[in-house]
Amino acid sequence: MSTISCSVTNQSISKQPNFIILLADDLGYSDLNCYGGKVITPNIDKLAGNGIKFTDFYALAPNCSPSRVGLLTGRFQTRTGMYSYRPEWGKHPMHLKMEEITIPEILKQHGYQTAHFGKWHLGCLPQDSLLQQPQPDQQGFDFSFGTQNNSKPSHLNPVNFVRNGEEVGKLNGYSCQLVADEVEFWLKNRYNKKNPFFLYVAFNEVHKKIASPPEMTDHYVNYKEQDAEYYANIENLDNAVGRIMQTINELELDDNTFVLFSSDNGPYRHGSSGEFRGLKGEVYEGGIRVPGVLYWPQKVSSQETIETPVSLIDIFPTIFEICRIPLPSDRTIDGCSILPLIEGKRFERSTPLIWFFYRSSPEVAMRIDKYIIVGKANDTIPRTHYISEPDLDFIKNIRIKEYKLYNIKTDIYQSKDISKRKPEIFNSMKSELQQMLGNIIEDGVYWDNLPQCNPEKAQLKEKYRR
Repeated sequence: MSTISCSVTNQSISKQPNFIILLADDLGYSDLNCYGGKVITPNIDKLAGNGIKFTDFYALAPNCSPSRVGLLTGRFQTRTGMYSYRPEWGKHPMHLKMEEITIPEILKQHGYQTAHFGKWHLGCLPQDSLLQQPQPDQQGFDFSFGTQNNSKPSHLNPVNFVRNGEEVGKLNGYSCQLVADEVEFWLKNRYNKKNPFFLYVAFNEVHKKIASPPEMTDHYVNYKEQDAEYYANIENLDNAVGRIMQTINELELDDNTFVLFSSDNGPYRHGSSGEFRGLKGEVYEGGIRVPGVLYWPQKVSSQETIETPVSLIDIFPTIFEICRIPLPSDRTIDGCSILPLIEGKRFERSTPLIWFFYRSSPEVAMRIDKYIIVGKANDTIPRTHYISEPDLDFIKNIRIKEYKLYNIKTDIYQSKDISKRKPEIFNSMKSELQQMLGNIIEDGVYWDNLPQCNPEKAQLKEKYRR
């Protein structure tokens, strides 16, 4: 890890804002009530009603691990070598490397208390003696309570939570409520009020395998059983968010706390991505556009709606501009600080938003202003669900052969290719996309000891085409 020197007095530390990142898992753009959904979500709605609701908020990738890496590092996940979700079986080598610098690592150097709660999914958890992958405490977190991947056997009574490197065993209750319990305990018993904090709260909900309280499922009796269970799962998540915010209010930390709520990627469920094309695992809007709500009473005093495209990758530089902490100078930071946007000032994005996911088709997308260009490699290489050795060779040598251009403001479903109608915009974006993609792929890690592709378990990529 690089060290950034800066003189910070105790007095200046105490005035710095607290930060809470609330991240759902697989939550769709149109699931929340404040985004037009059917679910009862008063607590998240309250954050949106007293803060900023982003209409064009994006995850970093259409699935779990890559998106989380981009959030914590401010870098396109391909640069870090996190090309897809990280399997927790089979001693998989892919992980967030020690050389990467995370938000909590830097904040900790400047007097912040840091804690992680919920899903990790950036490496093995707890430590595996054969893998020796960085644990949360080695990535900047003073405290950690979470799961390697999803809660097992479901959200109810999970058995795989780990607290500060030690397996906890079976717990009674629902995953999101157990996480809220731990956050509340940390704030009331571990938090030193002399220093600000950074809390990364990554819920397991609403990723499968779902389990929801019957009393909440009863709120949706007019829907199919599977839908009712899903809606109740989101309502339970909202309840957990409400409990965390209630604790913040009780401790009188509300005004000086920056709270962001979002999701790691789009939904796996049809109907949850609203009017958008695609689902989780795709670089169409349905797989990458997610809810984004910012609550920060010190800067935002009433409800605002912002249509400017914003991404999880922007949180890294935003936090450090707020804290007046310089960004690492020895690596590329791809996000852009949105503090000017929050303050109602002029905002210009210096680096376009780009998404690359080798298992989808199209594999790559880039947005500039109201235009999105997507690109396909048109390959038929068999794909296992996990990343295998042939996948990495494909990633490193990918050649995009077909491009399409969409105006996302007038064609929200991305159904009308306007590349021939807008040749200047198309050619300019195509050239920039090719250059950016080549640059981030070149930076990406080439992992040794990846598993081989098992032909019996492989799926033809055609299955992912929509």
